[in-house]
Amino acid sequence: MTTQPLHSLVLETPAATPSDIHRHYMNKLAMETDVADVQYDRQHGLDDFLLIDVRSATAYEQCHIPGAVNLPSSHIGEETTAAFDKNRAIVVYCWGPACNGATKGAARLAALGFRVKEMLGGIEYWRREGNDVSGTLGQSANLVG
Repeated sequence: MTTQPLHSLVLETPAATPSDIHRHYMNKLAMETDVADVQYDRQHGLDDFLLIDVRSATAYEQCHIPGAVNLPSSHIGEETTAAFDKNRAIVVYCWGPACNGATKGAARLAALGFRVKEMLGGIEYWRREGNDVSGTLGQSANLVG
């Protein structure tokens, strides 16, 4: 019985060059932020961005990040964003890692000319990290929609 030599599934596609890898991750960071970074900025008065919760009005009413504005991703358009400053960055969030509402919201906002980042982890990880929330149900609200 002859056996075939094993080959690496990891390396069958060669790794990119360090400069390509650096560019990739810098581009990724330009479009994403995380719960810890948003909380850090808010704690230190660095609020040069508008925080938007793109979940439903009901979910927002029950539990949201204090100071966040509610604009469901399906309602993002020229009329609903007319009062927003296009020179101010926007950070969007939704339910959590399994939700693509923030991704949809970020895409819609970018198409309207806004600079936008998605907050990875959403309200789920905001709460998991012990940060304050507002709303009628607060910490007892559902973690998923």
